[in-house]
Amino acid sequence: MLTTRFVNGAPNWLDVGTPDIGGAISFYRGLFGWQFQSAGPESGGYGFFQLAGKTSAGGMQTTSAQGPPSWTVYFRSPDAEATAKKAEQAGGSVLVRPMDVMGEGHMAILADTAGVPFGIWQPGRTKGIDVAGEPGSLCWIELFTPDIARAAAFYHQVLGWETEGVPFPGGTYTCINPEGGGSETMFGGLVPLADDPTESESGAYLMPYFEVTDTDTTVSASQELGGTVRMPATDLEGVGRIARLADPYGARFAVIKSAPPQPDQG
Repeated sequence: MLTTRFVNGAPNWLDVGTPDIGGAISFYRGLFGWQFQSAGPESGGYGFFQLAGKTSAGGMQTTSAQGPPSWTVYFRSPDAEATAKKAEQAGGSVLVRPMDVMGEGHMAILADTAGVPFGIWQPGRTKGIDVAGEPGSLCWIELFTPDIARAAAFYHQVLGWETEGVPFPGGTYTCINPEGGGSETMFGGLVPLADDPTESESGAYLMPYFEVTDTDTTVSASQELGGTVRMPATDLEGVGRIARLADPYGARFAVIKSAPPQPDQG
């Protein structure tokens, strides 16, 4: 599962771009208890959402020219330049060229063959988020894509992802783990876009999941704070209770109250 013991190819950062950072701060504070701390006067308004003093995500105000309001997930890269080159060679594109971020690390924004934006973060002083897998923090990702095989091949070439089909009610779920990590290091899944009409209308995208203590309470709070429900709270056997939401500005995310680990039958 997702932890802060970051390895190459695994998520190590995420941030939200929004047309109203003040409104987003208020929304996520009410939803997850996050506090916002500016990264300083040279950061262009960028700042950190914190959970009990630990950075759980980043956030910034963006314009329509920078794309629609959205969450961007970043993956650990040992060499941002080399990873960007791999993305181009694999049929993807580079939306923001690799750059140094005030000595904290190097970042870039890439897009896969379906046009889904994602980030890469080459750690410097900042290794990544400080908290993962706990209530109010990132715990899983899902890539909604029109072609599972093509996506798996792209991300394997660019980030080293390995995939494994896991039996699931109604079919098979394609799990992702870092190269050589095995099933214990799974951090997300690939989902056929056509399986969900709600998501297929808006095209392929990458969705972060945040752990919560009570899914239904979080859904109600989101609505009261101006968010929308894209998929109502739903139980998935052996997984947990999930819901898909969007903040008041349209940035999509999901929440989950994970099922307790199953005892080892061996």
